[in-house]
Amino acid sequence: MSEHRPLPLGRLGVVGGGQLARMIVPAAARLGFEVTVLDPTQASPGGQLAHQQIVGDLHDPGALRALVESCDLTTFEIESIDAGTLATLAAEGHCVQPAPATLACIQDKLKQKQRFLDAGIPTSPFAALDAPSARALADFGLPVVQKARRGGYDGRGVAVFTDAVVEDRVLPAPSLMERFVAFRSELAVLVARSTTGEVSTWPVVEMVFDESANVLDLLLAPARVDADIADRAREIAIDAVKALDGVGVFGVELFLTHTNEILVNEVAPRPHNSGHWTIEACRTCQFEQHVRAVAGLPLGSTEQHSAAVMVNLLGAPDAAGAPCVLGLESALAVPGMSLHLYGKHSASPFRKMGHLTITASTLDEALAKAEQARAGLRIGGSEGA
Repeated sequence: MSEHRPLPLGRLGVVGGGQLARMIVPAAARLGFEVTVLDPTQASPGGQLAHQQIVGDLHDPGALRALVESCDLTTFEIESIDAGTLATLAAEGHCVQPAPATLACIQDKLKQKQRFLDAGIPTSPFAALDAPSARALADFGLPVVQKARRGGYDGRGVAVFTDAVVEDRVLPAPSLMERFVAFRSELAVLVARSTTGEVSTWPVVEMVFDESANVLDLLLAPARVDADIADRAREIAIDAVKALDGVGVFGVELFLTHTNEILVNEVAPRPHNSGHWTIEACRTCQFEQHVRAVAGLPLGSTEQHSAAVMVNLLGAPDAAGAPCVLGLESALAVPGMSLHLYGKHSASPFRKMGHLTITASTLDEALAKAEQARAGLRIGGSEGA
């Protein structure tokens, strides 16, 4: 006999109220959860839709305790939070997923890479750089990538040196050095792993980055790779999440080299920018799947029913002040286009303000329509030029 479940199914807490929380909230609500988010910004993107928002810093032990103790289950949408306090709360018996130990490992990029190395997961050669210097980077060998062990995100906390190490570009923080990978393309795999051990993945996607901002610009789903490469990418991504003892949805970023080697770059312990397209193009989107996974519910189908292209909408180079959208009507007129604006209170250059997804019968058709949709679409600010 089926178990009778009273509604709401539970109270879900989300640490962070950004755009990911904004997309988690309606997915959780559809499944019958009430959602409370914690964020320092009043009426944050996620807080605008949530059942409740607690206004507080993500590193404030008191605010984290208030959230976790008011909810049956807590998850997070950002890594830059206080994993220590979450570990204390979990030890007291509160449910936090992914586990704080998983979060703590991923927060430290050196520990994350070491975990992959220990598990036999392919990744680029690396070494610790406790006292950053141009000499140490040069001795490691060029080209080299320096990554701050903590806090880097969307291109921040990363320095690439190709022909020479420039002293004033060396990051003044405990770091790691990685061998620069000459890649053919950058891929990503979303992996969902439940508290019950059930695992699923979506089709492999291809990521194209905006070199000036070092932020994902364009995403193609599925990736333009052979089936054997896609299968290997999914296997490696699953192994990476298992090595981290991950629960929830994880974004696994990969390099595909010119010799068809697949290397893990980094893993995010949460729904990921590379998975926004699943809202329109898959049977179950990454946000609903994340809720299912952390709550121990059966995972949904990850079948892709339409080709898709996603475009990040960034603040214009001169953006400042309250957001202003130019070209909205022409973009909405493109068939198959879905627009997501994140409800942020201010625009700034290259800040993620939204995204659009185009679905079509073929990837080429979706790509052409995506270029058409974004051609005149611009997000500026009330104080911009």
